[in-house]
Amino acid sequence: MTSKSEYYSSLSWFRRCLAMLNWRPVVDYELREIEFDRREIEYKQRMQQLQKESEQLKIEDEQRSIAHEQKMRQLDELDSKLDALLCSSSTSSTPPQSTPDNSEA
Repeated sequence: MTSKSEYYSSLSWFRRCLAMLNWRPVVDYELREIEFDRREIEYKQRMQQLQKESEQLKIEDEQRSIAHEQKMRQLDELDSKLDALLCSSSTSSTPPQSTPDNSEA
């Protein structure tokens, strides 16, 4: 915030004389206006920064989502391969046991 002495020194000689005559309402109003403008600029800068951060978070979230989907697809593929292996091994792994025939005895 600009101090009153800084403000007075920045004024033209005529305005400085008026300020020294204690014309406070004008000086105080102008100081408040300067402060308001400064805060408005800071607010806009903060909003822009927040928007950039929000966009960055959305991008990161999308990237995480894509990576998650890829991992899930890989797991599904591995699961289907494992199922196929288990099915093929269970049908051809052990031959049927031979039982003794009654005719041989």
